[in-house]
Amino acid sequence: MYVAVKGGEKAIANAHALLAKEGRGSHDIPRITKDAVAGQLPVLVSRVMTEGSLYDPSLAARAIIQCQGDVVEAVTLVRSYRTTLPRFGYSEPVDTAALTPQRRVSATFKDIPGGQQLGATFDYTHRLFAEPGTAGPALGDEQHTPMPRVSDLLGADALLEPDHPADWNDPEPADLTREPTVYPMSRAERLQGLARGDEGFLLALGYSTQRGFGNTHPFAGEIRVGEVELEFDAPELGFPVPLGRVEMTECQMIGSVAKIG
Repeated sequence: MYVAVKGGEKAIANAHALLAKEGRGSHDIPRITKDAVAGQLPVLVSRVMTEGSLYDPSLAARAIIQCQGDVVEAVTLVRSYRTTLPRFGYSEPVDTAALTPQRRVSATFKDIPGGQQLGATFDYTHRLFAEPGTAGPALGDEQHTPMPRVSDLLGADALLEPDHPADWNDPEPADLTREPTVYPMSRAERLQGLARGDEGFLLALGYSTQRGFGNTHPFAGEIRVGEVELEFDAPELGFPVPLGRVEMTECQMIGSVAKIG
């Protein structure tokens, strides 16, 4: 808040009116809709949902429009709205091994069963402006080939140590959004903080971790993107029921040291 601002409520009302005017833009062009944002800017919508910790493409698109494309402001808006929602339970742990990948790449296993799958990526574009709506080559029929995790394949051949011992006790994870933070944070809390972190900061942190410690250079064991089904164990039913499918990203890094981070 700007405590030195003069004018009181009238100044604030004028600021809101000016913000709405600039956000609307020229009346000669149609107002952008949340459906258009959700459908044509999926990367931006996914970023707002991830950093806002709320999976709702429609709400994320609405936040982007309201905040005039300011990602930080849109994330704050989504987080604020999230605090008003009741929590009636927790979904079952997701089985990412059953994930049907839309994108699956590995830097440690070239000829992985099922093959490398590039998916929708900017990695091989020329970083040159192109006309909107430019059509690429025709896509072939999708084939759902089983694609086990690279870590499972390497582990089965004793080429990779397990990520935790067999007698490892997995504690109940804390909730960073509903419980006060107590340091040192648990592993679950650190992962939650990273998941909600700013994308640019996390990218810089990832590169500094990957390339900043001499010979401890981890490699991308596998990166996969796809949809998984969420299930909720309803106590009154006694069995889990499907809630729907959400898009998720899974990344497994392989390093030569026992512990990283």
